[in-house]
Amino acid sequence: MLEIRDIKTAYGKIVVLKGISFTLRKGEIVTLIGANGAGKSTTVKTIMGLLHPFEGKITFQGEEISRLKAHEVVARGITLVPEGRMIFPKLTVLENLKVGSFIKWDSKTIAHGVERTFDLFPILRDKKNDWGATLSGGQQQMLALGRGLMSNPAVLQLDEPSLGLAPLLVNEVFETIQKINREGTTIFLVEQNGHLALQTAKLGIVMERGVITMQDDAKKLFQNEEVQKYYLGG
Repeated sequence: MLEIRDIKTAYGKIVVLKGISFTLRKGEIVTLIGANGAGKSTTVKTIMGLLHPFEGKITFQGEEISRLKAHEVVARGITLVPEGRMIFPKLTVLENLKVGSFIKWDSKTIAHGVERTFDLFPILRDKKNDWGATLSGGQQQMLALGRGLMSNPAVLQLDEPSLGLAPLLVNEVFETIQKINREGTTIFLVEQNGHLALQTAKLGIVMERGVITMQDDAKKLFQNEEVQKYYLGG
């Protein structure tokens, strides 16, 4: 479904991604783990069209998207829920969700997306007219997930969805991610919580300083002694 081949991405003269390659297959959850500064967020931004690689190719459903702008990538069927949630604090919950549907002008489709979000996160229905700034951290993450789903993406990218959340809320977010996946959405998960990420995903990828150092079945990576030592605190 999504193929990344020999991608190199830089900020100015600083090369961050140094020729990475991996594939997302339809219906899977793929997770990318690594230390801070490894290049994980740069990877999702490059896929999303927020950054463009100076070498390599990104192909989605047979079409090269390496040079597309972010809104064009969204229109093709890929969405990003960014690190830090990035909701609009002075828009209501409902308005934040509608921002996520900017490529869907049909009112019935938008209404269906809103109801889907409210079914996933009933608390947001109760707060639909509240400003984003008034929500708790967990509720803001729910809103960010819902906004990402409003374009009905084929691939949903999640950048650190558990960051800053209490353990109970982390479990709830991961249960929701699995439910979204069961409904047919392919998930690319960048996550600091390596334990949960590898237990949730089908494929695990380990990145270090802009290079993919390991790539295997997520359950096998979870048992790997090196992964346990350096990324899981074992």
